[in-house]
Amino acid sequence: MKRLSTVILAFALFGGVLVAQRAENRLIDAVSSYNNGDFARSRAMLKILVQAEPGNDAAYYYLGLCEAALNQTDEAVVHLKRATELDPKNYWYRQRLADIYQLKGEYGLVIEMDEQLLKDFPDKIDIHYDLVNLYLQSQQYEKALASLDAVELVAGPSEQVTRMRYEVLRTLHRDDEALAALEDFNRRYASVPILSTIGDFYLSEFRDSLALASYEEALGLQSDYVPALLGKSEVYRTRRQYPAYFETLRTFVGSPTVPAESKSMYLSNVTRSLDPAFVRRYLPEFDGLLEGALACHPADSTLLQTAGFYYYATNRKEEARGFFEKNLSSHPGSLSATASYVEALAYLEDWQALKEQTEKAMGSFPEESAFLEYNSMAAFNLKDYETVIRNAETILLRHPGDSARALRAWSTIGDMQHSLGREKESFKAYDKALKINKDYAPVLNNYAWYLCQGGKRLKKAAQMSRKTIESEPDNATYLDTYGWILHLQGKDAEAKPVFKHAMLYGGKESPVMLAHYAEVLYKLKEYDLAKHYWMQAIKINNGEVVNLEEKVRKKLEAVGKW
Repeated sequence: MKRLSTVILAFALFGGVLVAQRAENRLIDAVSSYNNGDFARSRAMLKILVQAEPGNDAAYYYLGLCEAALNQTDEAVVHLKRATELDPKNYWYRQRLADIYQLKGEYGLVIEMDEQLLKDFPDKIDIHYDLVNLYLQSQQYEKALASLDAVELVAGPSEQVTRMRYEVLRTLHRDDEALAALEDFNRRYASVPILSTIGDFYLSEFRDSLALASYEEALGLQSDYVPALLGKSEVYRTRRQYPAYFETLRTFVGSPTVPAESKSMYLSNVTRSLDPAFVRRYLPEFDGLLEGALACHPADSTLLQTAGFYYYATNRKEEARGFFEKNLSSHPGSLSATASYVEALAYLEDWQALKEQTEKAMGSFPEESAFLEYNSMAAFNLKDYETVIRNAETILLRHPGDSARALRAWSTIGDMQHSLGREKESFKAYDKALKINKDYAPVLNNYAWYLCQGGKRLKKAAQMSRKTIESEPDNATYLDTYGWILHLQGKDAEAKPVFKHAMLYGGKESPVMLAHYAEVLYKLKEYDLAKHYWMQAIKINNGEVVNLEEKVRKKLEAVGKW
């Protein structure tokens, strides 16, 4: 009997060890799944584990992390809070809970947790910085300043803390204190970034001599420091000392240590933001800046694109084309370079070159639908409507479940079929588009217009057209279509206010609309007003209305108004 009880006791002790080991192994497996990104599997294992071991803080912690990764933030909060309750001194448990609160936008709770964490872990610099940002976000500027003081006590003075303090003080309009903070740091450490910021302060206060002195001092320590160079150039620009302005910028663009991206960004922004008249006046100087940048980085794609857009914006289209071509030849496999060249050809309206280039691009980048659309643009302008139809059919095949693309594709097919004289096929395509969206105004308008051309099915055309002006009552094109259909139905009195409204929203810029309105007025025997609008139409007509002047002369002669 004694021997048996010893065996039972030994088994019980050994069994307890086995249970603990199995729990530890399950936790290790769950953490491994978490680390491998299998959050759902890890979560399922951990839920079983916390039920078996409700005191396992690590299991609750990883369960919370899994739920956070699965965007189940409410559940994550519950389980991370449980982990912190089981082990309230664990920094990481509390930090991750604060992270989840921040993810949920509960910034008050984050601040509360971080403040408590600092009491327990006063040397954690990250918490100080987190609190500074949270205080700034919640506009608690005095607390932000106090936190910056605490950071300096722990880690010592730094440029980052000094600049943050400067920004906070400027926000509070305590400008003298802000400047003093910069100057005090610079006296002790002679900092190039801080000197440049001092220059920015003086420049914002229109104290250009002091700004220039600060920038010069910064550049004396580091001759290629970009913010100081650009600040110095801005001083010269505001003083209208343009030779010095461009000389400083030449130093900037010619520096091999300044990244090409920085040069490109600056040149792009400055040529867009400055007065176009100023850019034109100093065109050789701006050209020289681009040339200087390209001399340092002759094959840089970003700079070549910047040069291309700059020359296009300054109305030198062939030079622009040359830069885009050079960019593509320097980077033949680049999607960005190809896209820029394609866009440039579209801007230049070189439809043949655009068609050829997009055909190459579609072979190199078959997944990029934009090249297909540019190819259709080129084909349309070349009156190659068959290609436009084929491209639209390709879009339908590539995107079988995309109703928005299908709607545009069937609409395009309908337009192109009509341009090819295939009315039946055109109307079939429009019907398919309207099955996707029965209120799609562009299709309704075109369908109605083409229906009324032969003077047939005017009732159906009117119903379609009315829907367009109900959805877009100020669209002159839609108003013109509806007004003309009313005219064809003999309802000129109803058509007149429709055309009158169209005149207020761009109709006077179209010889077609003006001529239509004049026709309605003529039918209503308002001959003088009809003549007025016909004369306006003749004045701006550029072949859009064939033989307009001759037709008008005959009509007005018939009523003695020519």
